[in-house]
Amino acid sequence: MKTRLKALLLTAVLAVAPFGTAAAAGAGFPAAPVDLRDQASLQRGAQIFANYCLSCHSANGIRYNRLTDLGLTEDQIKNNLIFTDAKIGDTMGSAMTIADGKAWFGVAPPDLTLMARSRGADYLYAYLRGFYKDPTGATGWNNTVFPKAGMPHILWEQGGIQAVELDANGQPVMVDDGHGVLVPKLKWTAGGLHTTLKSDGTADTQEFDAYVGDLVNYMVWMGEPSQLSRHRIGYLVLMFLLAIMLPLTYFLKKEYWKDVEH
Repeated sequence: MKTRLKALLLTAVLAVAPFGTAAAAGAGFPAAPVDLRDQASLQRGAQIFANYCLSCHSANGIRYNRLTDLGLTEDQIKNNLIFTDAKIGDTMGSAMTIADGKAWFGVAPPDLTLMARSRGADYLYAYLRGFYKDPTGATGWNNTVFPKAGMPHILWEQGGIQAVELDANGQPVMVDDGHGVLVPKLKWTAGGLHTTLKSDGTADTQEFDAYVGDLVNYMVWMGEPSQLSRHRIGYLVLMFLLAIMLPLTYFLKKEYWKDVEH
């Protein structure tokens, strides 16, 4: 009985531990500031997603009216998040056709509904902050996380511009990325709406990091909108088991074993 009680208590402690990202940190990426209980962050992330991501990508696994779970009204969704002739009950389709995507980028941009679940929040957070100018790239951009990515830096006005630092011979300066891999050394060439260039040539990216964090937070929620509800139900079930079923089990055990123990 004592062993069973300890197991139940351990389960309860683990269940009520804080939860945030959909995937654990990995591959040396910095942890994404994901908090699915931060409704304001999720609303900001939904607005960023609708303004910048849906131009090329789709999110056909979620409908616009599901965003009411984030505290938005249907009127707010219609007026601020739908920029096409889509209805409130439609899925979040892309403004770009598959044919245009293949013609412009060589491949149709993928659907993003489950991207946070498949790639991980930390990966997306690093990827969206890892763009830099590269004239040799098809789009004029490259990425520290996904080299030769076909996607341009859609948030350059918010995040500013980084470029490869060149040596005296015009060749890229290479540095260790901390994992034994040589990568181009980057330098800031322009600030953005959410970054401030310092006198030493570096940039204060705290505001932009939070901006991208809101977007990633929303993408994590979008990959599993019922996650918060499942956690709430799980807490209620555990409370029921600990408050009601555990005492009943204990007294039932006492009743069955009273003749054996005495």
